[in-house]
Amino acid sequence: MKFLADFFPVLLFFLAYKLYDIYIATAVAIVASIIQVGYTYWYHKKVQNMHLITLGVIVVFGGLTIVLQDRTFIMWKPSIINWMFAIVFLGSQFWGNQTLVERMMSHAIQVPPAIWVRLNMLWVVFFASMGIVNLYVAQQFFTAEAALEAAVGLTNIDVSNCAKQFNGPILELCENAHAQEEFWVNFKLFGLMGLTFIFAILQALYISRYIEEPKKSNSEIPT
Repeated sequence: MKFLADFFPVLLFFLAYKLYDIYIATAVAIVASIIQVGYTYWYHKKVQNMHLITLGVIVVFGGLTIVLQDRTFIMWKPSIINWMFAIVFLGSQFWGNQTLVERMMSHAIQVPPAIWVRLNMLWVVFFASMGIVNLYVAQQFFTAEAALEAAVGLTNIDVSNCAKQFNGPILELCENAHAQEEFWVNFKLFGLMGLTFIFAILQALYISRYIEEPKKSNSEIPT
């Protein structure tokens, strides 16, 4: 349930994009993230640092997207967040007595110390890879947008209304840019969430091989 709740702003972003455009969707994502963090604090009286990092990045990059009417910032946002998480997880390998993964999960399961370190590094690699994959998908739009802007001589073109603005070869360039924008939006929800879900399952299968039984106290040892 918590896994799905973390994708609440992403889901609303997707729905708003399908109904309106990427700028309205960005505003919706910002509001949804603020509500998510506010509700978490109200209900649990605390907020995880990861949620605060995500909120900060969406407010900054989403705000720049809306103010400057430039999709580049919101498309970079998932990569920035994932790379920040990778740095935080990597840093926990060297600072403190426990890795971040161990701090998050040791209350529920027990595994050998070496497994916590290995699992933490897997998350580092996963987050770093997710950032690269997102940027690769976004780059397809950046390339299509650059070709359109070069042909028209304008910037920040509204690619959601191509037929009303262009015809002929330029219309094709505009429609290609819109298709790449839409593909990124779909990937942001289904691709990133799907990859995270798959990784979480693989992590659970990996951990299951090393889970240790809780040690019994003397009073629990049968006589």
